Amino acid sequence: MKILLVDDSRSSRCVTSAYLLEMGYPLTEAVDGIEALEIYRRDRPDLVITDVEMPGMDGYTLAREIRRNDSIDDWVPIIFLSGCVGDEDIAKGLEAGGDGYILKPVSPIVLGAKLKAMKRITDMRRRLLELSTELQAANRALIKVSQIDALTNVANRRSFDGGLEREWYRAQRSGRPLGMILCDVDYFKRYNDRYGHAQGDACLCAVAEAIAKLTRRSTDVLARYGGEEFVMLLTDADEAVTMAVARAMREAVAALALVHADSDVASHVTISLGVTVCIPDRSLNSADLFKFADAALYDAKGQGRNRVCLRPFERPAAATAGPTAAIA
Repeated sequence: MKILLVDDSRSSRCVTSAYLLEMGYPLTEAVDGIEALEIYRRDRPDLVITDVEMPGMDGYTLAREIRRNDSIDDWVPIIFLSGCVGDEDIAKGLEAGGDGYILKPVSPIVLGAKLKAMKRITDMRRRLLELSTELQAANRALIKVSQIDALTNVANRRSFDGGLEREWYRAQRSGRPLGMILCDVDYFKRYNDRYGHAQGDACLCAVAEAIAKLTRRSTDVLARYGGEEFVMLLTDADEAVTMAVARAMREAVAALALVHADSDVASHVTISLGVTVCIPDRSLNSADLFKFADAALYDAKGQGRNRVCLRPFERPAAATAGPTAAIA
């Protein structure tokens, strides 16, 4: 432990420092509380041993100043040196932030025992902080695992559902539109059957990486919703913006030029996309948005795949599940 020794008495300081150096502790000395506080803030020792009665700033005031800005991460023990160790003196020292008392003149046996006790406390505290850091890292990793699709490294369905609810209520308050794009890799079962599941997994990863680049802001969410199906939520996006992103997604996947010999629509891997947009209010819920995006995707598949279809959003009471309003 690095120790800061504070004592205005040169003779007393010399005796105590000699004991500490003989025990093998690195040592810094200060002649009063003001100097000690400067050294403490600069060097952050592991232990402070301070005389109580000093001119300018006494030991109790020094302890209170140290404790004023202490946190759980930088706490250090403080031991008082004093010729007065009555009940009131000890209580006053503990209230000021001290952790122990040693009677002057200092006994090397008592000093050594007190330092060993303080070292046990600091070692235990350091280990607890290490465990806390490790636990926090493990929790962050666990949260990531629970929210990220292990194969494609985009959000999973659970994470997307949470993000959708969060952005739904935010858009409800702001009156801004939400766009949803639901897409499906065309004839993916045939792709898997011909090229094998390992190649199928690589295909999904490539598709996810290509379309993930098209999110526009941190609040946009892309997720693997299941199997070969992906969903993207666009915040503050009207029909024009959402359709533009959907078209860009289709073109990005086509640009991968992944050979798909068993596709009926192209010689390479393609996707079909369904689009819808709404401005949330209290009469709606997020499932309504997904329902229209799913219907638009169904239209895209029914009309030949490898295309983008838009279902204009209709409120449930007025919805007639009519035909697709736009095809791109």
